Amino acid sequence: MSELEFPAPYDPTDKQCFAYETVVKRWPVIISNVIDAVYQINHQLATTSSTQDYELIQEKVTEGKNIIEIASKLKYDMARDKPLLPIPDDLGAHIQLYNEELNTLAEKGKNTWFTAPWLFAEYRLIRTWFSLTNNWKQYDPFSLQKEDVFKSSGAAVYQLAQTMAEIDAESAKSGLDSDPERLEALFEEMLQMCLWGNATDLSLLPTMSTSDIQKLQRVGKEEQEASRQYILRDDIDDAWNWVKALNNTRLDIVLDNAGFEFFTDLIIADFLVTHTSYFRQVTFHPKQIPWFVSDVTPTDARGLLASLASIPSSTRSSGYFSTDAPSDEHANALHTLTYRWLKYFENGTFKLSGGLGLEAGFPGGTGYSEPSDDTEYWTRPDGYHSLASYPNMAGLEGSGLVIFKGDLNYRKLTGDLRWPATTPLEKVIGPLLGRLPLLSLRTCKADVVVGLKPGVAESMDADESTKGWRTNGR
Repeated sequence: MSELEFPAPYDPTDKQCFAYETVVKRWPVIISNVIDAVYQINHQLATTSSTQDYELIQEKVTEGKNIIEIASKLKYDMARDKPLLPIPDDLGAHIQLYNEELNTLAEKGKNTWFTAPWLFAEYRLIRTWFSLTNNWKQYDPFSLQKEDVFKSSGAAVYQLAQTMAEIDAESAKSGLDSDPERLEALFEEMLQMCLWGNATDLSLLPTMSTSDIQKLQRVGKEEQEASRQYILRDDIDDAWNWVKALNNTRLDIVLDNAGFEFFTDLIIADFLVTHTSYFRQVTFHPKQIPWFVSDVTPTDARGLLASLASIPSSTRSSGYFSTDAPSDEHANALHTLTYRWLKYFENGTFKLSGGLGLEAGFPGGTGYSEPSDDTEYWTRPDGYHSLASYPNMAGLEGSGLVIFKGDLNYRKLTGDLRWPATTPLEKVIGPLLGRLPLLSLRTCKADVVVGLKPGVAESMDADESTKGWRTNGR
């Protein structure tokens, strides 16, 4: 393969790759769940509506029925390998970009659900179901699932909050900046915590119990030490060498999953701006629409902060999480941490790209932040090579470090192409090389993987105990 030659993208024509299983099994289940969620809302509106708002409610119910019809037809067309449809003008972003690429794929005979590139087709899944309505524009069909999974994460949330309280106490006593070895050890722990937080992905966990979810949330020091053997490409030492040379700069985190993973993103951000001199500010980059089930939207960010702020500090029973705080100290630690974050968002230490919708001095308000050019970038239907020529690199220009979280961002960095597993990441990211100091934290949930040492992928593929390692997120 020459320097300028790119491999083919992953698509469902290969029945052995995860794209095929996604189109055959995962997408139909997700679409069915969306249909059920809309139906339940329609049923509730129809049975509890008042005469005062009758016309408005009837309009929403009618639109809901149309959404169900569109989703059902898409599920039918998908099973029969029908062509993907162009995006109508819903006043949203990237319509021309998507439709032009769809025309190009049609000329190649690669424009159907079982032939189109996986990354491209995934973008079309729910793109216009709600944006073309009057009453469902801001509806996220996955919001209840996101919140339910976070409610099941109480044990890990309290443990991390208590860990931060202990770090606060240690820093107040001795000053962490004066102990680089201790800082390095804490940085490694934080980075691993942030990595394993990515395992909580709703697109892969539709039937998992609370105990199953908790097993994925490796937040204790011993659990992390045991789990480091599962990291196939470990650049923690290189990341530390880069970070420790920084001073008073900005950290950017391109977000992935809402709920527990976003909580871990806030944790590492808090650690770096509170206890080190490396970063003075952190900007979080969400998606304006839920690309695929559990993506963080501005509404999710506000909702998580509002939920945490509503938990009392004076009792172990949160009234929110499915598990109580292990002690009064844990409850107080979470309360202290939450209100530090609220202060950080208010004074600009923490920022959410596109705005958090501050209302009455509280980031948990219901105001909807309008998308900016920067925030719109993260829901483009193409890969991240286009970042290099995008204005201000979608808000990343001048960053001290950009952390790309999760599988979707990894797939977009790599183009979701069939790179050999030993291909250097430096080659894969193309025009981004030298433009951004980037770190990708991802648990594998798709076939694409790069940067491995020779023989690692082959050994994993041949070992029955690691069967499915590319896609199981563990």
